[in-house]
Amino acid sequence: MTTPEALSPVSRTALSVALVRAYESSRPDPLFADPYAAAFAAAAGVPLPAAGPDSGLARALVAQGILRTRFYDDRLLAAGAGQVVLLAAGLDTRAHRLDWPAGTRVFELDLGPVLAFKERVLDALGAQPRATRTVLPADLLEPHWPARLVDAGFDPGRPSAWLAEGLLVYLTPGQAAALLTAVAALAAPGSRLLLEQGRDVSATPHDPALAHLTGLWRGGLGPGTRDWLDGNGWTTGLTSLERLAERHARPLPGPSAAGFVEAVRRPRGEGS
Repeated sequence: MTTPEALSPVSRTALSVALVRAYESSRPDPLFADPYAAAFAAAAGVPLPAAGPDSGLARALVAQGILRTRFYDDRLLAAGAGQVVLLAAGLDTRAHRLDWPAGTRVFELDLGPVLAFKERVLDALGAQPRATRTVLPADLLEPHWPARLVDAGFDPGRPSAWLAEGLLVYLTPGQAAALLTAVAALAAPGSRLLLEQGRDVSATPHDPALAHLTGLWRGGLGPGTRDWLDGNGWTTGLTSLERLAERHARPLPGPSAAGFVEAVRRPRGEGS
């Protein structure tokens, strides 16, 4: 039986994200409903928050996590792709909680222990996916995961939607570039990629209560994320966190430069 203690430090951050989703789902006016998030916390022995966070950084991260979830939910469904790939899926339950079009196939990739923990909780709840779901244990830092994804039924010749939610910040610039290069090789023209616009992690305020998260940050491609994608076969758009907060009438705890990138794969040979 896989326990939370068996998870890597980065994998354990998925529990923090689940807590945010559980907190939002308990509100009288949630932006989304995740009926499984609280069960992950309970299985891990983590108490559910009775109120929102206290520190400024924690409030900012929670607000971003909530708005990010809703944004990605909406954009994945709007993409209308028959193939959806959740990179470092963690405790993501979109395959179970979103109203996918008929015929959608969702691939969830992550390390084996975190997927085993998730399956144990979902099986105990009798959770049923709303799409054809393929769970694929894989280390995204290793070179063989693209071939394993294709072997599992992914078709690189068809448009797809990719989600790298909260992932790149835990990677070095080289690791992030290698991962996105592998995604680009699998993404047919018209495919979509969703991820955060990178930040300068060296400027992150110190908060001891959040060191288990921020201490793992490596920055990914940082503020140059969009530039890298635009130069490597994608056309990008940016939605700011502040715009999302205004759209959903959710005041932010302070000004924010955070934003979310939606990239569309250009036809082969068009630009870089």
